[in-house]
Amino acid sequence: MQTTIERIESNVRGYARLFPTVFQSAVGSTLTDTAGKTYIDFFCGAGSLNYGHNPRKAKAALLDYIERDGVQHSLDTATVAKVDFLDTFDRLILRPRGLQYRIQFTGPTGTNAVEAAIKLARKQTGRSHVIAFTGGYHGHSLGSLALTANQYYHSESYGSHNNVTHLPFDGYLDDQDTSEILAKMLQDRSSGLPMPAAVILETVQGEGGINVASDAWLRRIASICEEHDIRLIIDDIQVGNGRTGTFFSFERAGITPDLVCLSKSIGGGLPMSLLLIRPERDTWNPGEHTGTFRGNNLAFVAATAVLRHWADPKFETEIAVRSERVRQRMEQICHRHRDAGFECRGRGLIWGIDVKRGDLASEVIRRAFKAGLLIEASGNKDQVLKVMPALTIPMALLDQGLKILDSSIRQTMASIPTVSEKPASTAVVFPNLAMPTGASSLQGSN
Repeated sequence: MQTTIERIESNVRGYARLFPTVFQSAVGSTLTDTAGKTYIDFFCGAGSLNYGHNPRKAKAALLDYIERDGVQHSLDTATVAKVDFLDTFDRLILRPRGLQYRIQFTGPTGTNAVEAAIKLARKQTGRSHVIAFTGGYHGHSLGSLALTANQYYHSESYGSHNNVTHLPFDGYLDDQDTSEILAKMLQDRSSGLPMPAAVILETVQGEGGINVASDAWLRRIASICEEHDIRLIIDDIQVGNGRTGTFFSFERAGITPDLVCLSKSIGGGLPMSLLLIRPERDTWNPGEHTGTFRGNNLAFVAATAVLRHWADPKFETEIAVRSERVRQRMEQICHRHRDAGFECRGRGLIWGIDVKRGDLASEVIRRAFKAGLLIEASGNKDQVLKVMPALTIPMALLDQGLKILDSSIRQTMASIPTVSEKPASTAVVFPNLAMPTGASSLQGSN
């Protein structure tokens, strides 16, 4: 079967190279391949499976819905499944947080939500420029691609990247408050920076290397946007849906973005993407932005089922307990390898270990996979090991996965003389399976 993949599927495939096996089944936080080997999942479908594989309640709801001949495709017409989702999202997510957002269903992937957000911000302000940040990742359709910082994905043949400026993310210039750069450039009409329609950012940059923005920095960016009538867009596609410990990653900072992009885990494992719009910003005309697959009723059903986790206040507490366990283990690993300059950073259940070298991270991933753990890397040189287990992972399985990761790092460090640093453009993850570095996880994250 793997031979069939290599013979027929396009060279563009990435994860099939990172995890060279054929998976057959998956449940919770484990996958099993055709050879019967089981793997612990610290990858979570690049953040699409926050509630694990085949969540029991979502699976039961889907089977019942299909058996009853529920509507599957509906464009933006009203269906029972859509109404149930909207009611549940409002009742369990928005109202408890004092948030009032309109919900736009975009095409089924995260980049569709980003494109809609940028289009709406430009329509409202009459401006075309957008501020993004170093390390940012927002998708691969042309508008979103212009916002994505990693040069691996860029080519002049893809079209114009005009009307976008990348400014330093929080921490990019060490202790300097980079929000001051944005404030000063907007105040100085000779700075060369046009007044933008929007500022877009991730509060935790997943593909950028698990770079965590401080609450104070986020509040300053929000204040600057409000001062200049700029739309603040939070891309919560990968780090929303509970990944940072609260449903929205921006909750702790106490800000209310104008627009919020949600996808990945919002669909309970099925394709679904939303744009949350503050009511006063919902200036669309009927049919002004459309998409054939914006009415995925199976995703509505699955999403409604997994959202019920948030009805129990203990759910966030359980995430916090797991997060603390991961944090402690990450810090132990980094302390043990402090002479190599290892660093760890993260929030909730998204953490990274910066091992400083892409070839080292690749070797850890290879050893971990062989030992039964799925994990990927991110960062500008794929040098940050990315730990992203399901929010629902049992503690025993979490500990087992962390033990495999720790052991894989120890083994890799012990074999350093055999791990040669390669140029960024020619690094290899597996023999005969070339994967260029700088591509982060090669996953089309949005």
